[in-house]
Amino acid sequence: MALVDSKETESEHIWFLDSGCSNHMYGEKNIFCELNSNFRESVKLGNNSRLAVQGKGNIRLEVKGIVFIITDVFYVPDLKNNLLSIDQLQQKGMAVFIQHGKCKIFHSEKGLIIETGITHNRMFTVIVHCSPKEQQCFSSFTRDQANLWHYRYGRLNWNGLRILQQKSMVKGLPQFKGSQKVCEDCLVGR
Repeated sequence: MALVDSKETESEHIWFLDSGCSNHMYGEKNIFCELNSNFRESVKLGNNSRLAVQGKGNIRLEVKGIVFIITDVFYVPDLKNNLLSIDQLQQKGMAVFIQHGKCKIFHSEKGLIIETGITHNRMFTVIVHCSPKEQQCFSSFTRDQANLWHYRYGRLNWNGLRILQQKSMVKGLPQFKGSQKVCEDCLVGR
């Protein structure tokens, strides 16, 4: 089995906390862990222009070691900045407090989950790690269980494997018949 190293696919992203934004919005498709590409909409920006929404889904974020799934995020390919909607956070049960140049977001069970200061251009930003998918695990399967267990036990002969089976000496050892193949490694070793 092998584990895909999430550090290779993980990267830092800046999100702007926006009190005027009605939906979370993101501009890169590859960050979504789930995406409904059939969802279509348009959003109106502050400068009165419109952008096409080409999907809606979930994004996995990590902020200071805590992992969150942000749901109902609009995928807007032409968007230049990622937006976290304060209104949408509140609808999901978060409490957002802005006071003395700080923005704090509280979860009802986890407490304070995000705290950020105001930037020089009077914006609240959150730097997060985004990994598009959960870590994945790959496995292999072999049809020849007899040879697999022969290899696992350091080329133990078939009689030895049969004794392990008959006396139930190994947990998880499946029932199999001795292999008809000649083990070339055993021949070379002799």
